[in-house]
Amino acid sequence: MKKISRPCAALLLAGFLALCFSACAIKTTPVPKPQTALRAGLRSSPYGPKNGFPAADYWLSSARSMASRFDGAVPALVWIVGTMESTEGTEPEDDFTGRIKLSFPSPGGEFPNIVFSDTDANEAYLEQFDRNGFKVWLQVEPANANVETLIKLVMDRYGKHPCVIGFGIDVEWHRWSRQNNEGVEVSDAQAQAWSERLRSYDPSYQLFLKHWLESKMPSSYRQGLAFINDSQEFTSLEQMLADFEAWGKAFATAPVGFQFGYPGDGAWWRELADPPAAIGKAILARIPNTSDLYWVDFTMQEIWPEAAVAPEEK
Repeated sequence: MKKISRPCAALLLAGFLALCFSACAIKTTPVPKPQTALRAGLRSSPYGPKNGFPAADYWLSSARSMASRFDGAVPALVWIVGTMESTEGTEPEDDFTGRIKLSFPSPGGEFPNIVFSDTDANEAYLEQFDRNGFKVWLQVEPANANVETLIKLVMDRYGKHPCVIGFGIDVEWHRWSRQNNEGVEVSDAQAQAWSERLRSYDPSYQLFLKHWLESKMPSSYRQGLAFINDSQEFTSLEQMLADFEAWGKAFATAPVGFQFGYPGDGAWWRELADPPAAIGKAILARIPNTSDLYWVDFTMQEIWPEAAVAPEEK
């Protein structure tokens, strides 16, 4: 901070006061290290994997392999349990209905803008993740459904699982419409209400909000939140790191995570000897508040071919 000279008669006093003031002024809030072990693994969706949805053994082995690349990391998954519904037979964004489809049966009752599957697609997998000490985020693409209702439906069904560490919202699909095709930003009031609703199940649960634009995130509320960036279509690793570093700084008082391995970045990451390790270690070196690293399911079978994945002990 720039100092202003004082008259000579007060020079010593002013100097003393200025020194004290400067000592206070230069104090800054340190960027926090995540208080828990780094989580590293895969992002899972019903539509990402090629040739059908893999069995639990695949997720166990591949996520463990991803985590093994980073010292002290625990295997983790972003597990999507609700996706934007589209009219059957159309391309996804051509005819979104504005509803979310949850991948488990209804508990009974009416829930606006929410539809359910006839069978449960997640329970058997979560049981395996429990037994193997995994950490799992349960994520939704909320569409026009009430988010607090989604938290209740998902956590009532799956909150019993020890592997579950929290709930995630892909903000790209929050109140999605063709006019708002990048999703509607989350306000501080919304973030607080959602976080408090989630933590009413377990105070240790965290809520993640995911997007690639900082402007879509709450401006100041941070309690119980993590922020995941899923930006893509970079021209180089350095361009990705610069973007991710800005994200980390924007949410410097909170844990941040990153999804990577998208096909749109494949031209450069496929040239790396070990893409998950190279990208993840570069992120950790630049962004100290990183808590989560996830390779996306669109290309995971390039890194971990199913035939090469050995069954795990369960």
